[in-house]
Amino acid sequence: MKIRFLKKIAEIDIQTVWQFIKFSLVGICNTAVYLIIYYLFVWLNADWYMAGSIVGTVLSIANAFIWNERFVFTGNDKGFSNRLKRLFKTYISYGGTSILSNVLLWLEVAVLQISRNAAPIVNLLVTIPLNFVINKFWTFKN
Repeated sequence: MKIRFLKKIAEIDIQTVWQFIKFSLVGICNTAVYLIIYYLFVWLNADWYMAGSIVGTVLSIANAFIWNERFVFTGNDKGFSNRLKRLFKTYISYGGTSILSNVLLWLEVAVLQISRNAAPIVNLLVTIPLNFVINKFWTFKN
């Protein structure tokens, strides 16, 4: 089992590695958009942390679509209907992982008593790799 896993890792091509690096750079921007909005809501009223998470998510997904299409997963059909389809897929893919992140956020804050400030950052360890795989093989698949 371990050898098969190592073989799969060795089969990853340089284009995929480069895409993941660019995806991560876009992800840093997405994270900044999300966290600025999230922490603004928390600063205004600590009880608004879930609202801040939702608003931050919606706006950071729009940011993700724009930059992933232009910078990471290039070479897709630029026609309006195809772009609209990819935008819809982007909201589905990021929306799904955002729901996961929000459930984790609620569990971490309400149940596990993890800091409202630390919990969203911990969740990125799950959502970033998951989003890359979904976007590469579904949303922006050529």
